[in-house]
Amino acid sequence: GVNIGLFCSTPGVALGRAVPRKVALEMLFTGEPISAQEALLHGLLSKVVPEEQLEEETMRIAKKIASLSRPVVSLGKATFYRQLPQDLRTAYHLTSQTMVDNVALKDGQEGIKAFIQKRKPI
Repeated sequence: GVNIGLFCSTPGVALGRAVPRKVALEMLFTGEPISAQEALLHGLLSKVVPEEQLEEETMRIAKKIASLSRPVVSLGKATFYRQLPQDLRTAYHLTSQTMVDNVALKDGQEGIKAFIQKRKPI
């Protein structure tokens, strides 16, 4: 990085889109790392756990996601990334259409039935 005479220009692309500009510039201009708590504060992490709990927590999250409907999670993931670069109006239009597509899925229909019947989806 900057400490050895090389500015982190390509990492700056992702960093500048992930954290407030002032935080990104401080990191890029000083080359100083930030703590896990600072990364959490600025939204670079979703949570911080002690190192000895890292694998257990990672597996818990992975198992939770894996237990859900694969088509629904895939649709949601694709839509999330597709709407990010769009202006607000286009993003809402895109995500509204995705909701229609989601309801057409077998798992979407089961989810609605389960909700109405006050039970978990099967």
